[in-house]
Amino acid sequence: MQQHEIHRFLERYFDANECRILEKNFSYMKVQLTTELDKVLMNRPFYWHYLEKTGGTPNPMTLTLVTGQQQSPDGKGEFIHFGSPRLHQIFASTKKLASFIRLYESVPQQGAQVPLQPWLCLNVKVTYQCDQKKDQVLSYGIQLINGTIEDQFHNRLQKLLLTKRIPDFCYTLSPFIKPESAIKRLEAKIQEVIDEDDHTWADDARNRWKEDQDLLESFYEDLFTKPEAYHVEKEALRTQYEPKIIVEIINGGLFYLS
Repeated sequence: MQQHEIHRFLERYFDANECRILEKNFSYMKVQLTTELDKVLMNRPFYWHYLEKTGGTPNPMTLTLVTGQQQSPDGKGEFIHFGSPRLHQIFASTKKLASFIRLYESVPQQGAQVPLQPWLCLNVKVTYQCDQKKDQVLSYGIQLINGTIEDQFHNRLQKLLLTKRIPDFCYTLSPFIKPESAIKRLEAKIQEVIDEDDHTWADDARNRWKEDQDLLESFYEDLFTKPEAYHVEKEALRTQYEPKIIVEIINGGLFYLS
């Protein structure tokens, strides 16, 4: 993730969470946090607990983040890069604050009413895990009128101008497919992708598991009653090698597109 991409992500993150950007250029931004985001990012539980007990007036903090070479005018600010703890804290907060969103495509005004079709999107992380690990991100969108499913839907959304409010001269079409049913269809599609994938990694892991298990057995083969250490090591091998496929929903959204 390049620095300009981080800068753009931060702008969108604070805008989506209704924080006011007090100052900014291509290299830094000073942000007035909301009460909710102060609680999430600034680690002041005692302050907020005291305020809630006393009924005081909230005073959320400002945050200055630097993403490039140029510093803020007052020379203050926290440098943000891909490995910085603050950025990973913000990434983690998106799961809590923005696990689901509703947006509308901003289309050029044409004088006539423009219908917007409902799409449900799921972004999913599939983890293939044994003594090695591989992550794969899938993004699918399903149109809630005719059931069309599109792969790499997030890439399509990134090319569109989206807004939180329905644009003028636009109206939304009512879905025929309920969100619950749409999610089940996408789950079936994701399961199909997993089933069709190459799973030789799991067979290889089981073979490595068996080799280490055989070696463990050889150490204790003369003992009729196995000691506690044997059972601990055996369980450790299972934890290390047993193939697992973990599917985690990153986020989702309802999008009305032309």
